[in-house]
Amino acid sequence: MSEITIVPWLDLPQPVEEFEHFTIPLSDGTQLAARRWQPVGADRAPVPAVLEYIPYRKRDKTAYRDGLNHPYVAGHGYACVRVDLRGTGESDGVLTDEYLQQEFDDGLEVLDWIAAQAWCDGRIGMIGKSWGGFNGLQLAGLQPEPLGAIITVCSTDDRYADDIHYMGGCLLSDNLSWAAAMFANTSCPPDPAIVGERWRELWKQRLDGSGMWLETWLEHQHRDDYWKHGSVIEDIDALQVPVMAVSGWADGYSNSVFRLLAELPSGVPRRGLVGPWSHKYPHQGVPGPAIGFLQECVRWWDRWLKGIDNGIDREPQLMAWMQDPVAPALDIQHRPGRWVAEPTWPSSGVKVHELGLGDAGLFSDVDEAPNDARLRTVTSPMSLGLYAGKWASFTATPDLPVDQREEDGGSLNFDSPALEEPLEILGAPVVELELEVDQPVAMVAVRLSDRLPDGRINRVTYGMLNLCHRDSHEHPEPLVPGERYCVQVRLNEVAHHFAPGHRLRLQVSTSYWPVAWPSPTPVRLMVAPSNSLLRLPVREPRPAEEAGLRPFDPPVGSAPPATTQLVPRDYGWWVVHDLVTGETLVETLKDEGGYRLDDIGLDVYSRTTERYAYDDDDPTSARGEVHAVRRFERGDWRVRTVTHSVLTCTESDFRIRATLDAYEGETRVAAHSWDRTIPRRLV
Repeated sequence: MSEITIVPWLDLPQPVEEFEHFTIPLSDGTQLAARRWQPVGADRAPVPAVLEYIPYRKRDKTAYRDGLNHPYVAGHGYACVRVDLRGTGESDGVLTDEYLQQEFDDGLEVLDWIAAQAWCDGRIGMIGKSWGGFNGLQLAGLQPEPLGAIITVCSTDDRYADDIHYMGGCLLSDNLSWAAAMFANTSCPPDPAIVGERWRELWKQRLDGSGMWLETWLEHQHRDDYWKHGSVIEDIDALQVPVMAVSGWADGYSNSVFRLLAELPSGVPRRGLVGPWSHKYPHQGVPGPAIGFLQECVRWWDRWLKGIDNGIDREPQLMAWMQDPVAPALDIQHRPGRWVAEPTWPSSGVKVHELGLGDAGLFSDVDEAPNDARLRTVTSPMSLGLYAGKWASFTATPDLPVDQREEDGGSLNFDSPALEEPLEILGAPVVELELEVDQPVAMVAVRLSDRLPDGRINRVTYGMLNLCHRDSHEHPEPLVPGERYCVQVRLNEVAHHFAPGHRLRLQVSTSYWPVAWPSPTPVRLMVAPSNSLLRLPVREPRPAEEAGLRPFDPPVGSAPPATTQLVPRDYGWWVVHDLVTGETLVETLKDEGGYRLDDIGLDVYSRTTERYAYDDDDPTSARGEVHAVRRFERGDWRVRTVTHSVLTCTESDFRIRATLDAYEGETRVAAHSWDRTIPRRLV
């Protein structure tokens, strides 16, 4: 984690008081658990409020982060309210899926309740990372009167096309990973110190009712009404409040920043910020450099909730970290580069440059590519993708991609000549391929990489397309083997500087496991290079303009609650190929160890292992497995839950098997199991 300067509460511009726990009543009798930080005296001199509304347990899981963020903002004149969703933390009820209408209805009531309090002047902003970034956009689209501005971090406007579930119509393995994470999280009990003897009743409701969300997500394999719900891109004109959209190049959610800047209604203030970070708030961002994000938040709230003319609305719409070349490595703590800016997006300063494909590689001019009718053929091994990292990087390393030479033996590779001049891109490269396949269901994965002079290769960006979705994510159609198709694969947005002497490498493959679930059968893909091309969003550097950009402040935060590490953290990432059995395995470990929240005397333990395997290049042997343990202890109170999720497949079906066991002390108090078969629908 980046070095954050801690600002003591006493050094904040206004003294802060904390209300560690209170409840917000809803119209159906449900009570939502909340925490609040506000300037001393806000009851007599009300201030704007900032809401973070997420399911991640304010009492323990996010206590440290909340203590780092919210008091700092409160000390600048805001009432910061952190609310646990229905069915999480110490809130009543059961949470059965993400972004349900119930969540929106509750959120609207929460906003109205906050606006009516004596300490709030009626103006509210929303901030959140990931889930909280989603529902900030979603609630803004419902146009509640109190909501005056939002900051959405690591989120998306499109739940099907650009979320953790599917990418280009391909099923992501992170769909399983995320389902398993929420399976574990929703199994956790409330704290008896807060809810008293009701804790067992509330816990049992969650254990019995939260369910296995993966089943629902696999039942909706195409872009249907389930995914359109909560996708603000479906009615982008409904977003009428100022939006700051934030993400990082190492995260899975950078594309939405650019779409929001481009698609928000005319006249709606907007700001986009994309750094080198993974799935983190930017003041905690790795790879670095981290920035003073909380200061930027205060500036945003000051402008749109207090009406202070601080000039933030006259600054460039987009600030992006232009990444310099770097050798592939397992532990990148700092990504070299510089900040660049665009006054608006799309930008007139970014021009599309087309490169042609041919047997000899990439050609700087499409017209220079040889007119060769020969097809290039590839059937990628399932090992291609073992070194790709994860779709969404949470810990930054080691779940980022490593040297692509480990992958390129199974792909079609097109190299440019060594660059004589620097080349910079900002935006989404697009690859147009003329191709044919020998199976009715197939996918294509496309990577754009930076080939260093010493031969090492660093992935810059990538994209995938389920070829059955070539014309529509809503109404996919099977392929006709041997028929020629022209398809477009849009790669993820990126900012990258290719240095002189480096080469661009375009890589095309028929698999990308375990980032994406493999096609039902091995696929032979044939590409016509002479009728294919790469479109690059080229940006000419503007040194004088960049020298005048306002620098970001260093990262700061308020003093978080004291913790004591009881058991060391442990992280691991292993790739194993058993030459005897033919099994290939990727295994990851995320063990948060154990820590004590000193002020409430609560000990928290969390451990998750993920395994993705296959046998002998057989797509139907693909298997994903997640095992998670969550444990809480205080004195004689000891509870734990153990969840186990397994996803396998045949050519025609997916199969989910899962178990949930809960223990009070050493007594098992709940045991649930799932065994579901779901037909594959052109996936």
